[in-house]
Amino acid sequence: MKIPFRGLREISPEEGILWLSWEGGRAGFELGGKATVWAEKIRHPRTRLEKLGVRPGLKVRVEGLENPSFMSEIEKRLGAAFPAARGPSDLLFLGVEGRLGLGRIPGLRKTLAQDGALWVVYPKGVREVRESEVIGAGRRAGLKDVKVVGFSQTHTALKFVIPLALRAD
Repeated sequence: MKIPFRGLREISPEEGILWLSWEGGRAGFELGGKATVWAEKIRHPRTRLEKLGVRPGLKVRVEGLENPSFMSEIEKRLGAAFPAARGPSDLLFLGVEGRLGLGRIPGLRKTLAQDGALWVVYPKGVREVRESEVIGAGRRAGLKDVKVVGFSQTHTALKFVIPLALRAD
């Protein structure tokens, strides 16, 4: 079943059932006590920056990512703290449009804070770079893939972290 998110007319949790209505259909999902929680998540979805973990106080860097709306969102959220000053980054966003860009991952790993994250942002569904290649490049650099987020309609973001066993004490 496909339900058009933008076409939802009604989102109603009633006695443990989440009711969704749209032009041409209505469906109920038995979720118990989570029906209200899901209704709120649908009504107020998290922003892209929330999904990516961008919060005030973090050192954030962006490399090779040409996305004016994303840059504007970060500048608005972080203010004068963006771009991050020198030193280890809490969050580093690397834009790659092809396999060649994946070669930057090992060098960027060295610039991460021990509990930092590298997000590799790459095009969806193209031959120039595939998810398996992004994962492989990150793993070869000693990173662990932990999360994927739809970055935009055309790009995906894959999050890598330094595994706990490899972090300095």
